[in-house]
Amino acid sequence: MPEAAMASISSHLDPLPARAAVYAIWSIHRIVGAVKETLAERFGRCVRQLRLDEGMTQVEFGERCGFYQTYLSRLERGQANPTLNAMEVIAASFGLSVFELWRRVEAS
Repeated sequence: MPEAAMASISSHLDPLPARAAVYAIWSIHRIVGAVKETLAERFGRCVRQLRLDEGMTQVEFGERCGFYQTYLSRLERGQANPTLNAMEVIAASFGLSVFELWRRVEAS
């Protein structure tokens, strides 16, 4: 917590609300400044790239692995958290093991 900022605000306001306000602002700054791609987004980006490398649409890929296109769309955008079983099905539909798929996610 930046003590100088808190001291400045606290001297003019009731200390407890001021401390909470400064902490909230500081927390938001940390979150916004450290926004990184989530694991779900990285996984989805990797799946999308593999699908495109195979020349498939989401519908075609969905038919191959048995998932709805809407689910695959959410997954590729990082808005779905696939189960381990779903990851295994996705990996197998690319001819990969789950471990090979995760190596690609990690490398991306």
